[in-house]
Amino acid sequence: MNYFRRFFGHLFTITKHRHLVIKHCKKAGILWQGLWHDLSKYSPTEFMAGVKYYAGNHSPNEGERKERGYSLAWMHHKGRNRHHYEYWVDYNLETKRNEPVVMPYNYVAEMFCDRVAASKVYNGKNYTEGSPLEYFESRKPQRSMHLETRDEIEKLLVMLKEKGEEETFKYIRKRLGK
Repeated sequence: MNYFRRFFGHLFTITKHRHLVIKHCKKAGILWQGLWHDLSKYSPTEFMAGVKYYAGNHSPNEGERKERGYSLAWMHHKGRNRHHYEYWVDYNLETKRNEPVVMPYNYVAEMFCDRVAASKVYNGKNYTEGSPLEYFESRKPQRSMHLETRDEIEKLLVMLKEKGEEETFKYIRKRLGK
């Protein structure tokens, strides 16, 4: 794939994803967070890696990991975006280890919006309301997330599958007091 196609393919993909997240955040009652969502993806560190490793059907971070052994773009991204559970790791004074901490609920809500949007973008016409839960469950064994955060995001993803978007966003708004 030539540079021109990768550049515009990546730009289109991240912008489409971001606009879906904004739409979902509005439904969840956190529009302001949606408007700020993933702006770091347009920074040189993240954008140029995204263009170089763009494939169109999965995150370019996977390609960067295969080549370098790590993804500088991902490390940049997770350190600036609070809707990623990896952001919420801190040094525990008792155990003397870095450990996950509970995410504030507004970021759990944004993480839900992000996961649903990503599933819609990457699955296209094959998307179902069970797709975000399937993705979440497929990565469960290697995830280091605080148990309370894990239980809440899983609850939302199950609710989405069983009751649909409208009921799930209604629950999120109520939980956020909106």
